[in-house]
Amino acid sequence: MKRVVLILSLALPGLLYAQSGDLLSGHIDDVVVTATGTPHTLKDVPVQTEVVSRKQIEQLGASSFQDILEQLCPGFDFNAGDMGSQMTMNGLGNSYILILIDGKRLHGDNGGENDLGLIDPNNIDHIEIVKGAGSALYGSDAIAGVINVITRRHDSEGLYLENTTRTGSFMDLRQHNSIGFSVGKLTSLTNFQLQHTDGWQNTGEEDPAQTEFHIFDSKNKTVNRYTNWQVAERLTYSVTDRLSLYAEGSLYGKRIFRPTDGKYPSCDVNTFDMMYRDASASIGGGYDLQSGDRITLDVDWNRHAYYYRYTATTLEDGYDPQGDFTHYFPYFAGQSNLQSDQQRAIATLKGVFALPHGNTLNGGAEFRYDYLNAPMRVFDGTADDWTASIYAQDEYNEIEWLNVTAGIRLTQNRRSGFNAAPKLSVMLKTGEWRFRAGWSRGFKSPTPKELYYKYLRTMGATTFLYVGNTNLKAQTSDYWSTSIEYSHGGFTASVTGYLNKLDNMITLVNIPVSEIPQGTAEYMGDGSAQIVPRQYRNMDNARTYGADVSVTWRITSDLTVGAGYSYLDTEANLYDANHDRMKHVIIDGMAHHKGNIYSTWQHRFADNYRLGLGIYGRASSTRYYQNNGDGKAYQLWRLTTAHDIGKGRKGVTFRVEAGIDNIFNYVDRTPHGLHLGTTNAGRTWYCTLSVRFTHGRKMDTRDITRESGYSSDDE
Repeated sequence: MKRVVLILSLALPGLLYAQSGDLLSGHIDDVVVTATGTPHTLKDVPVQTEVVSRKQIEQLGASSFQDILEQLCPGFDFNAGDMGSQMTMNGLGNSYILILIDGKRLHGDNGGENDLGLIDPNNIDHIEIVKGAGSALYGSDAIAGVINVITRRHDSEGLYLENTTRTGSFMDLRQHNSIGFSVGKLTSLTNFQLQHTDGWQNTGEEDPAQTEFHIFDSKNKTVNRYTNWQVAERLTYSVTDRLSLYAEGSLYGKRIFRPTDGKYPSCDVNTFDMMYRDASASIGGGYDLQSGDRITLDVDWNRHAYYYRYTATTLEDGYDPQGDFTHYFPYFAGQSNLQSDQQRAIATLKGVFALPHGNTLNGGAEFRYDYLNAPMRVFDGTADDWTASIYAQDEYNEIEWLNVTAGIRLTQNRRSGFNAAPKLSVMLKTGEWRFRAGWSRGFKSPTPKELYYKYLRTMGATTFLYVGNTNLKAQTSDYWSTSIEYSHGGFTASVTGYLNKLDNMITLVNIPVSEIPQGTAEYMGDGSAQIVPRQYRNMDNARTYGADVSVTWRITSDLTVGAGYSYLDTEANLYDANHDRMKHVIIDGMAHHKGNIYSTWQHRFADNYRLGLGIYGRASSTRYYQNNGDGKAYQLWRLTTAHDIGKGRKGVTFRVEAGIDNIFNYVDRTPHGLHLGTTNAGRTWYCTLSVRFTHGRKMDTRDITRESGYSSDDE
């Protein structure tokens, strides 16, 4: 508590000053599109929307996308893992959160986790967050909410170059480069990013319940060493003033290095690393009609391939090219073994049309095809699925103080059949007040893994056989929310209450041998081992409910303070496979209370020098789990500084950032195998140098704001 008081005292002078100072405009006039698919100012968007701006991201000095959300949005939790980030949003995990990049689905989900390294924090313009079911607009998976990452664009005549290098504790390196140019009607933007860390170990102790001995000198790390890289290109061509076309693509690679030496082969010695190879390609365009209406067409393809990369000779379940399943197939150091190759193609046609009497129609159609190549994990080695949908949404704005938005998506999935996802929201506004209420239906179609899974895993004397289920139904949800928001000048405060009810949740269930699907008998062995068959079925239901509070106050042109609080409770009826019954539990990872607070101050001391300071704090109460212990409560504090040199009049700007994370050096030393409150490595430092060069055009206030992080107040 003494630390909290000390930190808050840094913001107190600004709060006192505000009693006599004038309130200036904040970000309430920013334009957002995620909530309705149509542009609205943040103040007047019909559905409650959170925005993280580019200026906030730069001031924070974040090293990753998850760092941004965790520090600035209290409703999120992240735990780093070898297969991606274990993320929760208002109590629901990765598979119920839809992440978009410029309105397109992020591809890279593996093992129920998201590889958020695909998102370069230096290439983010802003982030739009809409909580609750968004399936009416965005289809499957949008049950907990939608996160739309809007990337930076180079759309002016001339040449643009940028280099950003960030280094920090534990050999943390983040490299970002951009090259953009425009020639006539053609614009090109090339981005490169590289991320590396040596990882860290918060404890060498293993959970004694999961190891043969009580171990205190394990080589396992809290976060393993990894390196990833990405190259992306985007070309746009303005055919006419109304017609524009684009083509873009990317390549991505990642390797997670796991400990290969140690005293205890059963728990801290690994014989393979994990490796990803991703790719994407998109083409499309937009046409503006004379009336101001717009039609867009997008075709996207994505690939996410996941391998074991062996570091020592390993006897592994393998796949014989002749088609036979073989136990203890030998792999040698340097060889790779494909675990899964997930590919997806989506074609989307959208249109936005202004109708009489204050109505705006947003509608379209989408076709999605999923292909999975996993020789050891699905029937016949490969599986595919398709989904077709149409949707329509109408916004009624005839009355100035009233907005009514209603929509529906009709979906046909190859296996789970027909689904309808409607939505309805109402916003009333009077003066500086906004009242919002809404209901929406979410759904999540079964994945190819859940439909076609086939995998053997031996644990001791027991062998588990996991099988898919082609009769699965889509998981569904009903989300209700209401909110009140007040904004005046630079002050904005909002309170939102919500209830999210989920049905037909998919879980693994023990089944009799007689119910094993046909085509699996060859995996039952010769009877020498005990076989326990498990199958995915629609068994569970749950609900989450809570409240979010947010306050932002831009006290002066230099000083801003903000705070957020999230209360959450969860209930679930889950299938207990050990006792063959349903049981009433909480959802894993739930914390009743989470919050964040920050204060930022920026001031120009000379025509070509600006200083920024920031103090950030976040805290969480205990995180509850059904097994392997609860995550401890924690609070973490961060200090950041930013130095902007030059205003771009000669085409070059410099930015130096430096800071300390986890000022008070809190480390969760819970033994490996148990749940952590936070994986933070303790007190760490970072330093960043950014150089931006622009040539061939006169820079104005908007350019400076976009490219150097300055506000329009500076000009």
